[in-house]
Formats: sequence, structure tokens, C-alpha cells
Amino acid sequence: MADVRVNASVSDLTRIERIGAHSHIRGLGLDDALEARAVSQGLVGQTSARKAAGVITQMIKEGKIAGRGVLLAGQPGTGKTAIAMGIAKSLGPETPFAMIAASEIFSMEMSKTEALTQSFRKAIGVRIKEESELIEGEVVEVEIDRPASGQAAKTGKLTMKTSEMETVYDLGVKMIEALQREKVTAGDVVAIDKASGKVTRLGRSFARSRDYDAMGPATKFVQCPEGELQKRRQVVHVVSLHEIDVINSRQQGFLALFAGDTGEIRAEVREQIDGKVAEWREEGKADIVPGVLFIDEVHMLDIECFSFLNRALESDMAPILVVATNRGITKIRGTNYRSPHGIPIDLLDRLLIINTQPYSEREIRRILDIRTEEEDVEVADDAKDLLTKIGVETSLRYAIQLISAASLIAQKRKAAAVGVEDVSRAYTLFLDVQRSVQYLQEYAQEYMYNEAEAAEEEEEEEEEEGMQQ
Repeated sequence: MADVRVNASVSDLTRIERIGAHSHIRGLGLDDALEARAVSQGLVGQTSARKAAGVITQMIKEGKIAGRGVLLAGQPGTGKTAIAMGIAKSLGPETPFAMIAASEIFSMEMSKTEALTQSFRKAIGVRIKEESELIEGEVVEVEIDRPASGQAAKTGKLTMKTSEMETVYDLGVKMIEALQREKVTAGDVVAIDKASGKVTRLGRSFARSRDYDAMGPATKFVQCPEGELQKRRQVVHVVSLHEIDVINSRQQGFLALFAGDTGEIRAEVREQIDGKVAEWREEGKADIVPGVLFIDEVHMLDIECFSFLNRALESDMAPILVVATNRGITKIRGTNYRSPHGIPIDLLDRLLIINTQPYSEREIRRILDIRTEEEDVEVADDAKDLLTKIGVETSLRYAIQLISAASLIAQKRKAAAVGVEDVSRAYTLFLDVQRSVQYLQEYAQEYMYNEAEAAEEEEEEEEEEGMQQ
């Protein structure tokens, strides 16, 4: 029964349109000569990190990174997520890319290991190959007999030709309805799937291009097909293991993918699917496409999740694991032990670590130029200089957020472009982190539940204990 359901799911997958949600970020592994091209495509700076990511990408393509992962470590706002998406984009459109935040796996409806397992299987693709028989040719004539009484079934004949042969086909009721639904007329070039009966209009024959004086703008002209009318064509579907899991674990089939509530999937279902996929691989019907699983803010995982990742990386069908964090030496969640980036040492040993560096003043200026262009905001050069200075002294994200605020202030005074006074006004209205902390320190006693002194005492106690050890 399991085999039947798995096979049935493959035909359902032809109706699923996969949307590549990858970011339009490229330029990984470029040398300095191609830096300008990388800038034009949206990624500025981080040359060393991008070159390292280019090496990782090549290792993935050659299959030399099995059982390992990549850690992107750096300060907030230094492009860690952008580099991860760039790796996925450079691997090709068929490569699955699953992106989660570490805190997403903590749910009352699903166990942590189940959430991680589903994320892993979302990042593993199966390329399924199917051969279908098609009838492809130019329609010479369509004859449909409609009974006068209206009770008998419609009958008809379809005459099709290629450049070498011509054949007449008898039509049933379903084929007649399909042809009428597609509004097929003589002179159209069509393809008919023999298994499903689906009719696809490929265009209109060049030989009939002068039949009418006026043609619609959507009319497409194609050559009359060559060779035989009946052809065999290989159709390739790329779906993730998680999609096959959902289809086979729910009664509504592939419609369960759109419901969103997948819930727990039984281990027996996954074992049957893995067995069937292994059979397809031996028969040459399917290939495994290892994708990329990106876990952002990985320090939010606890010790149980890290143990699961250690075991999952040893699997034969593990995707490429890319994790990112902005933490330094901190406690591993669920323990009292400190570790670099909040990740256990045994998992860090399996990871290739890529560091991202803070942006220079020149790079911040280029990023602000791109951002103002994307937001369609006209900013004067001196105002951009001020924004760049603010970005250097505070943070890049704060400077970017000031663009839209300064734009609204400029509109209020009916200015053609954002000036220095608009940026200064926005800077006065909205505090950055440093000024907010300074304000808190000045007026600490005015706030409720102030714990600044208690925090200082706790830090002093920890320092004394460290010195004693």
C-alpha cells in the first residue's frame, strides 16, 4: 500500500509549482577584477568572506564537503544572510534552499527534533525522471459531430501532420472537450499528452501566418514539427523529500502542502519513502539533489538540538548545513558551560568557519548609494556624506533606516531632495543604540525595575571567581 501511495504522489507533483525564493545575490568567489560587477548586483564588500564562500560552493558542486557544515560568524549587519543566499543561488535554480531561524523550532505543537528533521528534508531534493508519450504536430482539420437529439455522445476526428507525415485520429468526448477548452483550430501547433489527455497549444504555424489580416499581440508563430507525430519525451520534476512526506502522510494528498499545518510525520512513512527513493535511484528514475539548510541565529538552539545536528550531519543524505551567529563566547543554551559562539566544541570541529568583517567607510557609502536608489529617494551628496559618517559611528542598519525617515521630513518641507537638515532632524528624532544606552544610564533611577547595579555586582562576582580558579 505504501508503494502505491508513493507512486501516486509522483503524478501529483506535476501540479506543484515550485517557487525559487532565492535572493538575487551573486558574485561569490570573485576576485578584485570583478568587484565592480558584484557591486552592481547588490553585494558590497566582504571580499575575503565571499572568496571563502566561493571555495565552499565549488566543494559542494564536487561533492567534497559531506558530513561538514559552514559557520558564518560576524557582527550584526555584516551580510551573513546575504552570503548564505548567494551560496544557494550559485548552486543553481534546482538546488533546494531551506532557511529557518533557530527560534522557530521551539513549538508546543511539534517536537524540536521533528522540526529539525522537516527542515533537513526540505533541503534535500529528489530529481524524478518520467518518460511521457506526446502527439505533437500541426492541426490540419478538426471535425466534431454534434447529434441533433443532444442525447448521444459527441464524436469527431482530428487530422494532424508534421513535415513528413499526416494522420487522422478518432476523438472521444474528453478529448473533444479538451480541444474546445483550448480553442484549437486548423493551423495551430499542439502537443497532446497521451497519458493524461492534456492539450497544449504551442503556437500557430508559419504557413497560416497570412490567413488573417489582423492578429492579436499574443499570437505566437512556430515551425511545423518534423519527424513522427508520436514522440517520447523525458519530463523532470525536482521536489523535496519533505513535500513527498507531507503528500503521503495526509489524506488530502498534495493539497496538504498549502494547508501549512503539516504536524508530526511518522517515522514509518519516512522509512517507506526513503526505501522507494532508493529503488528509484537504482533504476535510474531519480537522483538525490543535496541542497542547503541555512539556520540563522544558531546560538538560540539548545544542547539537545546541537546533539541532533551532530548525528544528522553523518547521514548519507544530509544537506549542506550553513549556520550563522553574531555571538562571541557565551553560554550554550541548556547548560552552564561557555563556548565560542554558543556552539559546543564537538560541533564546531565539523564546521568551516567564515568570518565577516565590519564595513569600511567607502563600502558603507556604496551600500547607501544602492539603498537610496532602491528606495527611489533623491539624496544630496552632502547628506550622503553625513549618513555615511553616522553609519561609521553607529551602525549601517541605523543609517539605512534614517533614509526613509529623512525622505518624509524632506517631503513635508516640499524639498526636491533630502538634505543635511533632513538627516539631522531624523537623527535627532530617532536614537541609535549608543545614545539610548547613555540616556538609560543618566536616568536609570527613573525607570522601573532598574537592575544596572545588580548586573554590575554579578559581573564583579564572576570576575572574582575566575581569578580564584
